[in-house]
Amino acid sequence: MLKSKTFLKKTRAGGVMKIVREHYLRDDIGCGAPGCAACGSAHEGPVLEPQPLDPASSLCPWPHYLLPDTNVLLHQILRVWRPGTWASVASSLRLPGSLETYVEQEQGENANDRNDRAIRVAAKWYNEHLKKMSAENHLQVIFITNDKKNKEKAIEEGIPAFTCEEYVKSLTANPELIDRLACLSEEGNEIESGRIIFSEHLPLSKLQQGIKSGTYLQGTFRASRENYLEATVWVHGDDEENKEIILQGLKHLNRAVHEDIVAVELLPKNQWVAPSSVVLHDEGQNEDDLEKEEERERILKTAVNEKMLKPTGRVVGIIKRNWRPYCGMLSKSDIKESRRHLFTPADKRIPRIRIETRQASTLEGRRIIVAIDGWPRNSRYPNGHFVKNLGEVGDKETETEVLLLEHDVPHQPFSQAVLSFLPKMPWSITEKDMKNREDLRHLCVCSVDPPGCTDIDDALHCRELENGNLEVGVHIADVSHFIRPGNALDQESARRGTTVYLCEKRIDMVPELLSSNLCSLRCNVDRLAFSCIWEMNHNAEILKVRFTKSAINSKASLTYAEAQMRIDSTAMNDDITTSLRGLNKLAKILKKRRIEKGALTLSSPEVRFHMDSETHDPIDLQTKELRETNSMVEEFMLLANISVAKKIHEEFSEHALLRKHPAPPPSNYEILVKAAKSKNLEIKTDTAKSLADSLDRADSPTFPYLNTLLRILATRCMMQAVYFCSGMDNDFHHYGLASPIYTHFTSPIRRYADIIVHRLLAVAIGADCTYPELTDKHKLADLCKNLNFRHKMAQYAQRASVAFHTQLFFKSKGIVSEEAYILFVRKNAIVVLIPKYGLEGTVFFEEKDKPKPRLIYDDEIPSLKIEDTVFHIFDKVKVKIMLDSSNLQHQKIRMSLVEPQIPGISIPVDTPNMDINEPERKKKRREK
Repeated sequence: MLKSKTFLKKTRAGGVMKIVREHYLRDDIGCGAPGCAACGSAHEGPVLEPQPLDPASSLCPWPHYLLPDTNVLLHQILRVWRPGTWASVASSLRLPGSLETYVEQEQGENANDRNDRAIRVAAKWYNEHLKKMSAENHLQVIFITNDKKNKEKAIEEGIPAFTCEEYVKSLTANPELIDRLACLSEEGNEIESGRIIFSEHLPLSKLQQGIKSGTYLQGTFRASRENYLEATVWVHGDDEENKEIILQGLKHLNRAVHEDIVAVELLPKNQWVAPSSVVLHDEGQNEDDLEKEEERERILKTAVNEKMLKPTGRVVGIIKRNWRPYCGMLSKSDIKESRRHLFTPADKRIPRIRIETRQASTLEGRRIIVAIDGWPRNSRYPNGHFVKNLGEVGDKETETEVLLLEHDVPHQPFSQAVLSFLPKMPWSITEKDMKNREDLRHLCVCSVDPPGCTDIDDALHCRELENGNLEVGVHIADVSHFIRPGNALDQESARRGTTVYLCEKRIDMVPELLSSNLCSLRCNVDRLAFSCIWEMNHNAEILKVRFTKSAINSKASLTYAEAQMRIDSTAMNDDITTSLRGLNKLAKILKKRRIEKGALTLSSPEVRFHMDSETHDPIDLQTKELRETNSMVEEFMLLANISVAKKIHEEFSEHALLRKHPAPPPSNYEILVKAAKSKNLEIKTDTAKSLADSLDRADSPTFPYLNTLLRILATRCMMQAVYFCSGMDNDFHHYGLASPIYTHFTSPIRRYADIIVHRLLAVAIGADCTYPELTDKHKLADLCKNLNFRHKMAQYAQRASVAFHTQLFFKSKGIVSEEAYILFVRKNAIVVLIPKYGLEGTVFFEEKDKPKPRLIYDDEIPSLKIEDTVFHIFDKVKVKIMLDSSNLQHQKIRMSLVEPQIPGISIPVDTPNMDINEPERKKKRREK
């Protein structure tokens, strides 16, 4: 024992408690070097390599181990570690916490200086200890630190010490590692320019004081995808006023990056601005062209109606950086032999990043990963370093990897620890499995799904009872039977949160053995299910409902088209077809009743790709066709979810996992109301019922597609539906479904929320036992937060996959002209929807190196006048669609106006289009 302390403490009850603290040091920790006689059998856990890999260092020619200080470990090794590099040897070194290396904090010495001294003592001890072990092989421990004073003291004490940069530059065999060096500080890497662009960030202590006093507001910084000079800050807290603050202009954004937690200061009301309608992308060259930035900022500030002004602010400091590694491409500098280049991230909300690399020629045209190191006050862009080369741009595997990484989708193969909890094959239902379970294998159950579906979550049945009523059952895969709480399989499923469906690939939430086999309700095999069974009359009124764990045997796995064909066919009258007709009849009544209560029927253009069987490239692109059977399945899934939500909330009022859809604020509907008004239609938005009725009435005999466009626009006005814990919220209402309570029960193969709901329901009916985390509302709330994030990212990843495959389709299709409808008008562009492809795109009216047309934007109508032609929302136009590959960083579908004809703007149908790859060709000619 080193020492002990004794002190007295007064308890809440008024008593006195004696507390004794004893400090012990261990003497059984070995050095980690194999074959060390002095340490004997004290080795536990990982050991050092017997002979360190020779990294061919010009500074340290002898074999050596590395001892990095904490900052190097955090800022360098954790960012660039990969097997076989210099960083990997450091991971094996263990500091002994024994009597020889323990140091007490001296009087007047701060904790940081004490830690630095402790590492130096350990380095010195290691060098002396290794000499005793093997004097002839010159084994050394090299101390790596970026702290100047710490390095100087180490050298004075006879310890070989280098900065991280010195050591990495000495590795003659691995010159590429220099690119992976993180910048040490913002100040040390400022661009050679005396001009200060940004104001200084206030220290955290001042920010906290300001937030406490109300001078500053804390929130999450959300950059705009459409305008790199604009962002919003979503203020944390319950205050409804100033919930969303607009930031405009580089100086007000003040070096904040998307998703950072920032402190903002509200500007005086006379400096408030309205959200900009200008589409601006940062397409500047490598130089810092600040005059052009200031000119662009002036474009944002135009006269607007006072009602449109929003609380406006500026970033005064960063509370927490939420930087991550970013995927994108290198924009090689035009300056020959330059090592400094700009990196363009795939995510348009992230600013371009300045990196130094010697591999620019190799990395050009490749997708790479870059990390941000800092953002100096006098640099237009943040500084960063190269991390990884992903592959060639345009390659399907590479682009899929990029979109998965960019949307933080966990997609690594399942680990052995996870797979070890899967059932052993061959598997069959046992007597033990049937405990607390009904045998429903005799029922005529069938599933209806999209073509090619292998993860079949749900199946249905409908039969007439002896009393003349109908029995309807929804049977859901019993995934919770296979995934038990708290094991590695459960933890991994919770982390992934959802299955992600890409155009050609599915990233499963659970291993394939469960998703496509044992849990999938395939036909003609026995499967475990969780059943929700209603007794209904012929008017679809529920008389009874019961829930049971069950065993089923599906009699048919049908597609929506096959099920529809059975319902419509007069020749088919078998049990499956009779069941489907009964279900379809009831579903129509249920849907009618739901819509009467105010449920919304919205629209969103969904596309389906037809793939070439050999190349897997898209050969056709169509909008998805919806049939009656789609609606039939949807109605019973909704009914099951609502019935289960009521049951689990009755049993667990404080910890039911539910799903709500908040009502949008009235401001969200402004664009919809104005758009309808421009077509002499009135849309009421005070309740979901009035909105639904208004949309039903909004019809035009001469313009049948108008109603669909209004419903698409109404979808954009909606808030995101979210999971929540019932004990942490009072508002349960689902606005879109007009239901007072709702949850997710019907898709446990692809949604983790449903697994939790299954567990709650199983406990409620006595079919399973509970566990502590299931009834801890704080843990459930944390779980809901992760599930909401994963669902949002999965949606974005799916959209990105559709966008990429759309590019592939038009790459092979060439240039096409199609009819389109205007969805939005901007100050310098129109956003159009092409119904044939379900494709949305922007037609710009201002282009570089071309005379600017006369544009007049009216936000009230809203409309955009170009020369003498006026465009309104929902106007029909004709556009030319092509793939623009001129910017490899962001290949995109480009649209140009064909009709109506505007001189100098429209492209005639019969003339060939400009060469959209011209910039790339010119660049290649310059390089030659």
